[in-house]
Amino acid sequence: MSLEQMMQLVQSLIWLLAGVGVFIVGMNFMSDALEKSAGEGMKRLLGRISNNRFSGVGIGAGVTAIIQSSSATSVMVIGLVNAGVMTLMQATPIIMGANIGTTITGVLVALKNDVFDMLMYFLAFAGVMMGFFKHEKIKLAGLVCSGLGLIFVGLNVMSSEQAFGNPLVETLFQGIFSVIDTPLLLIVVGAIFTALIQSSSAATGVVITMVGTNILPLDLALFIVLGANIGTCVTALLASVGANANSKRVALIHFTFNVIGTILFTAIVLIFKDPMIRLLVSLFPGNDPMSLQMRVSVFHVVFNVTTTCVLLPFVSQLVKYSCTVIRDRNNKETEHALKYIDDRLLSMPPVALMQVKKEMDYMFSLVEENISLSFEAMGLETLANGDKIARNEDIIDFTNGALTKFLIKLSPSVEQSDEAVIGSYFHVLNDLERIGDHAENFYEIAAEMEVKKIGFSEAGQSDIQKMLDKVMEMLAISKDAFDNLNKTRLHELTVLEESIDGMKKDLIASHFARLADGKCSMAVSPYYSSAVSGLERVADHLVNVGYSIVNPIGSEKEN
Repeated sequence: MSLEQMMQLVQSLIWLLAGVGVFIVGMNFMSDALEKSAGEGMKRLLGRISNNRFSGVGIGAGVTAIIQSSSATSVMVIGLVNAGVMTLMQATPIIMGANIGTTITGVLVALKNDVFDMLMYFLAFAGVMMGFFKHEKIKLAGLVCSGLGLIFVGLNVMSSEQAFGNPLVETLFQGIFSVIDTPLLLIVVGAIFTALIQSSSAATGVVITMVGTNILPLDLALFIVLGANIGTCVTALLASVGANANSKRVALIHFTFNVIGTILFTAIVLIFKDPMIRLLVSLFPGNDPMSLQMRVSVFHVVFNVTTTCVLLPFVSQLVKYSCTVIRDRNNKETEHALKYIDDRLLSMPPVALMQVKKEMDYMFSLVEENISLSFEAMGLETLANGDKIARNEDIIDFTNGALTKFLIKLSPSVEQSDEAVIGSYFHVLNDLERIGDHAENFYEIAAEMEVKKIGFSEAGQSDIQKMLDKVMEMLAISKDAFDNLNKTRLHELTVLEESIDGMKKDLIASHFARLADGKCSMAVSPYYSSAVSGLERVADHLVNVGYSIVNPIGSEKEN
């Protein structure tokens, strides 16, 4: 080979790599934008998670079709399993469905022709122009359009005369595939290539383009596509590092599922290679690029759909297998951990925000429980629930700190419309943590009174119970407002808070009247005043929580 030919070959390979690079950038643009813009759709799909394996496959396919990345879906599922939101039995069909959803990219790539290319070029330009708009949704739609357009720009660069169109490149690849022509080697090549670029869609797109330019024979391409499905598991395997045992099992199931499918179809292709190729050729006759490409794309779809259909009845066996291989660790888990949050969800902001809401609902329930238990101790003069109150308070404090850190990390990646929601969550977390502190103070009042063998008078206890009942009613209203974004009873919340302000003055006055009449001990005065004042402050915090949905960035009361 002369120096000039060598330079031409190097130039063609650079064009080829540039095409692959533009393709991957387009995929990432489109995937990232779809993740952000399709948040509500993903929330609705994930809200339908159940033990029905068919709906699980549908959710997995739907989410992956929305975000155009089976790897992202797998990482999201691992995060949800690690957070305890999803069981292995629920996660496995979703992983299977993700493999079906990812075939859409291959179909789009196979549809490539001159008219379609021109449309995609225009779409890329339109997407860039949309990026100059201030409206967040228009910007995201622009990113989707420009990403989809760049995918086809990259494909055209790869299939151009400067890349695969160069006879030297064709000769080079023919020489390579004359050496790497055994099924096992081709599968390994597909797996390694996909693992390097961490996208089976991109790897399949490159293979489809190579077949369309007659660089790669169809019979060899089928095995590379099979290998790409194994290579895509690398992202999930990496995501499971440092996660709990169940998350590692999800990654193992994903890997096992694709390996079994690859082994099954390798055997089918080896046994029925000629009839299969004849069938694909008869379905898409001709030697034009689209026909050649559709053959690979259809095989990719059939492979993933068939593998899912074959293995779906064996979900429980796959789960048992993963539990046998990856056993639970003997060492104890960390003392405190968030129930619904995992850092892996940061790549899916809409889902992460949904899980933050669940975590705060749980925190709310602990606060409510602690208030009830602390006043139970005060009224019944029993300290039996002290350990439970202390444990709950530890979790409340931990959740406040951990969620605050998580929201700080999440806030740069959310949509502009969700920034206000995160702002309100910071306020609500602060108010809930303070209410938890007051609940602990109420228990400490009960504990000190128990040590000193003193108690409130019957009238004093009755008055505090009336105030507590109003506070608990406020708590129910504010919890409903926060949980369900229910604004209908917020005025009632304000009325109750004003009523409690008045009760505070009346209760203190009544207490001093009882002291004057000798119906109450002076020793309980500081505890009585602290309890009444504490309830009044709790009421203020509950108003802040309730009204956070009306004025998310609003300021809270000074307490």
